Amino acid sequence: MPTIVTNKRVAYDYQIIKDFEAGIVLSGAEVKSVKKGQINLKGSYVSLRNGELWLIKTHISPYAMATNQGDYDPTRDRKLLLKREEIDSLIGQLKSHGLTVLPHSVYTKGSLIKVKLCLCRGKKAHDKRESIKKKESDRRLRRLMRNKT
Repeated sequence: MPTIVTNKRVAYDYQIIKDFEAGIVLSGAEVKSVKKGQINLKGSYVSLRNGELWLIKTHISPYAMATNQGDYDPTRDRKLLLKREEIDSLIGQLKSHGLTVLPHSVYTKGSLIKVKLCLCRGKKAHDKRESIKKKESDRRLRRLMRNKT
């Protein structure tokens, strides 16, 4: 499962509660563009419409070798493919707990392109400071252990 792109801000700004794997509906030229790594998850989110999940504001650059892409919109809404039970559980959790769903990464699984979705809760400023302190102390500890041996 080679990862194509990761949204690092999700792990920094949000507390990840649960992960989901979803397929994504793309055109042929978009698939080639995504496999080349021309996708950006910055500012993207997942929205619920008519009982379906949609990926909003994800930028996929137009594929250079594709023909007839005159009216191509790189940030169009893209449908996400999940099982009905997963969608229903997500809907219930979103409405009752004040959570949000964000795309964390895009990767390939065989010949398919998958999106890792995270059910998240926003972190407060003190939580972010706490995670930074923990990361720095872990880094310092690893550095000390490496220098001792």
